[in-house]
Amino acid sequence: MRIGVIVYSQTGHTLQVAERVKERLIGEGHSVALEQITVAGGRTPKTKEFELDARPSVDAYDAIVFASYVEAFSLCAVMARYLKQMGSLRGKQVACLVTQQFPYPWMGGSRAIKQMKQICQSKGAVARATGIVNWAQFRREVTMAAAVDRIGKAF
Repeated sequence: MRIGVIVYSQTGHTLQVAERVKERLIGEGHSVALEQITVAGGRTPKTKEFELDARPSVDAYDAIVFASYVEAFSLCAVMARYLKQMGSLRGKQVACLVTQQFPYPWMGGSRAIKQMKQICQSKGAVARATGIVNWAQFRREVTMAAAVDRIGKAF
């Protein structure tokens, strides 16, 4: 299966998890490409004014993993805009992944995943898996391993 891992990461944390997902999916026998969404001129957190620079196309993929971070208890505005501006996802299988600083999913991660899934499903995608990685030191490795495993088994 051709899988695209589409990631927006500001600090590198989400990118680190996305790279682990990519490695796992390659290990499962898939052809995987990791592509990053970028913002022209960079962006400071919570800024609503920005322009998407790199908008990876998902047309070539059978399945897509969208990875972003939680911002102000919601899906990061950059990923939300990217998803809303893209065309149809009809027939695509997707997995949604977020990272968050807070230690528990109910502190923004669950809401961000719900927002991401709703946008994808409204465009015709079939949500196969989700993952929330809590970046707090004591939960990071456990939640990262669980998310990578869940997404790795989904396709």
